[in-house]
Amino acid sequence: MTVILVTGGARSGKSRRAEVLARGVSGQPVYVATAEALDAEMDERIAGHRARRGNDWIEREVPLDLVEALAATDGGGARLVDCLTLWLSNLLHAERDWSQEVMRLANALPRQQSPVILVTNEVGLGIVPDNALARAFRDAAGIMNQTIAGVADSVEFVVAGLPMKLK
Repeated sequence: MTVILVTGGARSGKSRRAEVLARGVSGQPVYVATAEALDAEMDERIAGHRARRGNDWIEREVPLDLVEALAATDGGGARLVDCLTLWLSNLLHAERDWSQEVMRLANALPRQQSPVILVTNEVGLGIVPDNALARAFRDAAGIMNQTIAGVADSVEFVVAGLPMKLK
């Protein structure tokens, strides 16, 4: 079992890097998508990701129940979760206890048989947001990323398409 966390800023190349890592594992890769196409722009983004990946992936759309999706897809190829930041946003919008869900994920990851590659955004490198909701999201994302990095076997930070190994 291997757990890899790939983090970076928006459009840093982290999803492409995660796809390369997942394809490097034997078996058919599984793409666990946490995004929902709630508007035309997001629909275009999702279509672009699908086109780039091609048809050799099994795709699961999982906006909330990530731990269950990992359990259901274990035992085959690598699972690529893209992305934890959107998953966190979905949990907050659904008024679910995000900290409990993050702990459930952190506890489930070491029990996985097949590799799991998780993509997340590093949102704490910019200025302090000017409103309480944005600050709360930034703080939750930072706690989530630290928690998952703590159980990951490997952590990479991607900048300008270049991966840097952190752990």
